[in-house]
Amino acid sequence: MAKKGKREIGEEYLKNLRPSKLDEYIGQEKVVENLKITIRAAKERGEPLDHILFHGPPGLGKTTLAYCIANEMGADIVASSGPTLERPADLVGILTNLKKGDVLFIDEIHRLPRIVEEFLYPALEDYRITILLDKGPHARSLNINIERFTLIGATTRIGLLTAPLRERFGIFHHLDFYPDSELIEIIKRSARILGVDIDGGGAEVIAGRSRGTPRIANRLLKRVRDYAQVKHDGGITGEIALDALKMTGIDELGLDGLDRQYLEVIIENYKGGPVGINAIGATLNEEVDTLIDVIEPYMLKTGLIGRTSRGRVALEPAYRHLGITPPRDIEKQLSLLDMDEEEKD
Repeated sequence: MAKKGKREIGEEYLKNLRPSKLDEYIGQEKVVENLKITIRAAKERGEPLDHILFHGPPGLGKTTLAYCIANEMGADIVASSGPTLERPADLVGILTNLKKGDVLFIDEIHRLPRIVEEFLYPALEDYRITILLDKGPHARSLNINIERFTLIGATTRIGLLTAPLRERFGIFHHLDFYPDSELIEIIKRSARILGVDIDGGGAEVIAGRSRGTPRIANRLLKRVRDYAQVKHDGGITGEIALDALKMTGIDELGLDGLDRQYLEVIIENYKGGPVGINAIGATLNEEVDTLIDVIEPYMLKTGLIGRTSRGRVALEPAYRHLGITPPRDIEKQLSLLDMDEEEKD
């Protein structure tokens, strides 16, 4: 039997970090319990699931849940993403090859082009697609029936979904940040799969700096593993985890260099705000979508920043975290939070 190479083994480890069944899934208890009921009912009726929409910040397990659902239903899954489906023709081959009960997973579904979205409507409701043949006076349409399938959509920005598309989902689930206790369980499980010895202190340190996000927890675990392997005997303790994360620039709140720069721009460049997100992005030379989807959700959740109709404002915990004395008129920033959340930027 051929021996597996290092690359092959690494890919196998990476794949196995994802749970394959809902019973293996840690966290999001209400979501998982509701999904179990929905899946059991659908299987007892011998029907595919209704279309499902998961929404919430990135890295919380939306993709993992989609694969777990497909496994629970005994169905195949085809995965794609909104930006890659540029034309209706990109969907034709996918939809016509789906078998009854199969799952089509579309990540970042809010980024579907409008023409592709409209092409999906009859597929989602009537399980048929319409293909236009020829152009001009000789144009004619061809209706093709497809098997009844389940669309699972995932989005980090549900507000950008159009109403017609949103209304075609029968099941909605919001995924929220994880408490440290659940992240510790996830880290210990991943450590067992990776063959890494980690004690409770090490798991606690990594969990506390994972921003409530399993994807970040697993990423930090791998970086700490590398440090422990090279600098120590491979085992991870609380002290080793602290040293490793300090070296990578992750502070006690889980903020990295870009996160701290974001706060510094608001506080130092714009006197604490309010400041528009486009101005922050231009100052940092970063995409606005990156700031909105990746950086801001955790900062909003932990009260480091506030979002108003006039822009972002830095709150007192942000000043304290950076070691900066809050201004005397900090109450002015707080009063702005009573305004509409979404700015007209």
